[in-house]
Amino acid sequence: MNDQPWHGVRVLAFDIFGTVVDWHGSIVREVQALYPHVDADAFALAWREGYQPAMQRVRSGELGWTRIDELHRLILDGLLPRFGLQHLTEPERQHLNRVWHRLDPWPDSVEGLQRLKRRYTITTLSNGNIGLLTNMAKRAGLPWDCILSAEVFRAYKPDPSVYLGVARTFDLVPGQVMMVAAHHEDLAAARECGLRTAYIERPWEFGRARPKDVSPQAGNDWHAESLVGLAERLGA
Repeated sequence: MNDQPWHGVRVLAFDIFGTVVDWHGSIVREVQALYPHVDADAFALAWREGYQPAMQRVRSGELGWTRIDELHRLILDGLLPRFGLQHLTEPERQHLNRVWHRLDPWPDSVEGLQRLKRRYTITTLSNGNIGLLTNMAKRAGLPWDCILSAEVFRAYKPDPSVYLGVARTFDLVPGQVMMVAAHHEDLAAARECGLRTAYIERPWEFGRARPKDVSPQAGNDWHAESLVGLAERLGA
């Protein structure tokens, strides 16, 4: 086996929601268990649909710096009446909001990360906040070397300061960092900052009823069907 990292890459930085963990399936399972009368699929999708607009309120300056936990709660409080859950108590709302801390990994994630960790430093690079990412990793057995978050840089992806902040954190040039994600827009923004990129196929991110197009796109250094597949391509 070649012991040299691929093209000088030292750090692999991972998007989390959808790439490493199954947010849709996890939320559906929990909502079905807690509130079986609710359309859990529609609830999960509606909650996630509020994600980008909420972050845009921070990016635009309408809101000051606000962590994802608080943004998720703002979205949740707006959703509850639509799904007949406006009666939930404050402790019930807090518990439901923390479902994002309890997301399950995709079946290949833990093995793939363990393999990649042998050769590379692996870190999160998520818009999720540090407490959320830490709790998720602890519960799911995700073996990160480091947990980096938009919270560290006080900016949300695709702000360049987030991608470049990884390189600065490890005293590397951007080309020594590879962004790993299941979202082409995340990878495109990383590439504009000089990072290497790897796309991971997650066709069921939005549920089995809504398969994603996971076709390769020009510009990415790697395209893999799973994190195990990426490890194989990178010789880990």
